[in-house]
Amino acid sequence: MSTASAARVVIDLDVPGPAISRHLYGHFAEHLGRCIYGGFYVGEDSDLPNEGGIRLDVVEALRALDIPNLRWPGGCFADEYHWKDGIGPKADRPSMINTHWGNVEESNHFGTHEFMALCELLGADAYVNGNVGSGTVQEMSEWVEYLTRDGDSPMVRQRKANGRDEPWKVPFWGIGNEAWGCGGNQRAEAYADLARRYATFCRDHGDNKLYRIAAGASNDDLAWTEALMKAVSCLGCGRTPRNIFQAVSIHYYTVAGTWDSKGSATDFDVEDYYRTIIKAQDIERVIRGHKAVMDAYDPDRAIGLVLDEWGTWWDVEPGTNPGFLYQQNAMRDALVASLHFDVFHRHADRLTMANIAQTVNVLQAMLLTDEDGGLVRTPTYHVFEMNKGHQDAVSVPVHVVERPAPYKLDGKTMELVSVSASVKDGQALISVSNLDPVAPLDVVLDLRGGELRNPAGRLLTASKPQDHNTPSDPQAVSPVSLTGLESDPRGLRVTLPPHSFATVSSAL
Repeated sequence: MSTASAARVVIDLDVPGPAISRHLYGHFAEHLGRCIYGGFYVGEDSDLPNEGGIRLDVVEALRALDIPNLRWPGGCFADEYHWKDGIGPKADRPSMINTHWGNVEESNHFGTHEFMALCELLGADAYVNGNVGSGTVQEMSEWVEYLTRDGDSPMVRQRKANGRDEPWKVPFWGIGNEAWGCGGNQRAEAYADLARRYATFCRDHGDNKLYRIAAGASNDDLAWTEALMKAVSCLGCGRTPRNIFQAVSIHYYTVAGTWDSKGSATDFDVEDYYRTIIKAQDIERVIRGHKAVMDAYDPDRAIGLVLDEWGTWWDVEPGTNPGFLYQQNAMRDALVASLHFDVFHRHADRLTMANIAQTVNVLQAMLLTDEDGGLVRTPTYHVFEMNKGHQDAVSVPVHVVERPAPYKLDGKTMELVSVSASVKDGQALISVSNLDPVAPLDVVLDLRGGELRNPAGRLLTASKPQDHNTPSDPQAVSPVSLTGLESDPRGLRVTLPPHSFATVSSAL
């Protein structure tokens, strides 16, 4: 092991920043591979414990994360999904072909009622993504009515006939998905007009107030965001944007290689590791760019920014269907998640929601399951669990005033330390990542404006960044107590091993 690097981090415990919405810890479930069928849903006839076909060990594991919201049914699938095919008796539901993901048959056995039951079991808010690409305004408007309207109407009568008398609460509504690509290959201005039209007919019924999310840009396509902002506001006019949609989305994936050769989730060298973290850290530049555009049209930040797809994307595991996007999840993935959350916390004044892609068996998943009942919590799962105390907390300023020299590769630089902190209900939570794959980090937490009483720490690390959890070794990468947390004249001192994530929590 290399000689420890040193860092000092000033944390202003008494300077409140923006609130960290719990919805920054949101999730995403698409009809893709084994995310729904074989992941969340096994059917009522399964030998695995289930409720209405929903796999209960998956629910139990996710409830431990305080999962705040779940996005469904896509993704690209959303823009070929027709919701009326997924209601009523299962035997009467027509099947379809999932042309986006594996060209496999979709039974429609998991539909609107099953999704809402899943959200209720999870204690999560529903984020329903409507179909703009191949659907109609009427179809989307009627879906909102079916879900959220009380009293009497054609859609209410149909919902009641299908066994649900009371309307559901559906806070979040997506106006299509990736309209620049799989959602229709549209131009920004053309989609912006559609977003205004569709959002207009997605009504607020009763006390259900929709948070309508316009389908936004890929990566740093700032022109797309500007087109959406122009659709509801004007540059420099100083007025509040028109209340047509309440947020715009962006998507950002950490792809260290190329789209044709993304690399392996577990078989990689140290330069692959560095390239991954450099790519992940670039999310800060991307968010800043979109914020700057939005601030020009909406200086009071009435419209939210939603990162409703993010995470690592690797080549699929050997021998699996390439259209199912099944990949392993290593300690490297956990660090991609931890540094993303630090960025999210810093930009919580505009960033209102984020959804990792995806929750079960797809891309950077929380859980990996098999048909025999196996369930593995991934390293990324543990970052979500260790960080859940940040949900709905108040962020506080963090300044890394002393740090190891950044690593340089291919003309780009990588910071080796990532930190964020928050306070809530008299408790402080500090998250620290040592991103150096080879050297420990001796870090001083320089606490200002308060002190931590009886601090306790937790640590997530592994012998190497490639380590991951499997059914035969499900605890290979899992949290342990953080030892060596010592008092320092400035606050606290701790040494973190290479490629590690730690949290320190305490009463103030």
